[in-house]
Amino acid sequence: MTATRTFRERARAEFTQEIKDIARRQLAETGVAALSLRAVARELGVASSALYRYFPSRDALLTALIVDAFTALGDRAESAVAAEAPDDFLGRWRAACRAVRAWARESPHEYALVYGSPVPGYAAPEETIAAAVRVPYLLLGLARDAWNAGRLDEPTGVPELSGDLAEQASRLAALTGFDGLPDTVLVRTLTAWTQVFGATSLELFGHLKGAFTDDTAFFTASVDLMAHTVGFRDLS
Repeated sequence: MTATRTFRERARAEFTQEIKDIARRQLAETGVAALSLRAVARELGVASSALYRYFPSRDALLTALIVDAFTALGDRAESAVAAEAPDDFLGRWRAACRAVRAWARESPHEYALVYGSPVPGYAAPEETIAAAVRVPYLLLGLARDAWNAGRLDEPTGVPELSGDLAEQASRLAALTGFDGLPDTVLVRTLTAWTQVFGATSLELFGHLKGAFTDDTAFFTASVDLMAHTVGFRDLS
């Protein structure tokens, strides 16, 4: 009985993965607007009704692809950070940011799925949140660890937070478990996160063409400028 169940579970997992692999390929070839269970079923050589036992709708399949994309990105960034010295907070920040860019360049259609234009008629459910916040939480964790270690500087010339923004930051810190992080550091870190992903998106979607001949140099400078904004201190 157990062996039969295990075989069925394995077969189901393998077929589910095959469905998602075909869907990802179709995303790359025809775009998210053309994604449908019928098109996937046609390539698999099965009736579309057979797929409803795995994904009850196109949106359910889309959600699975989004969770997979966020998970792959989170795994990549966390592995890159773990490879750096624990006390090299700047090095860990740089590693995380480089990992984001590398993954985006290797998986442009999956990056576009989660950071590109919203899919018409689709609203991401709550089950995508845990995977989606892994990278920003990773960066916030680096800032918190550096702060606790006394290795985060207060950059000069940074404007103070307005009362309303400071209040929002405090609520966000409490909600996410980063309430030990000063509001100013939390806002600076999240600002840096948006800038790093902005630089990645502009490069990936071709908006930097004609501006810089070396996208890597521009991205590296962006990462270090944002690290300075957060307050990371170089070990040297």
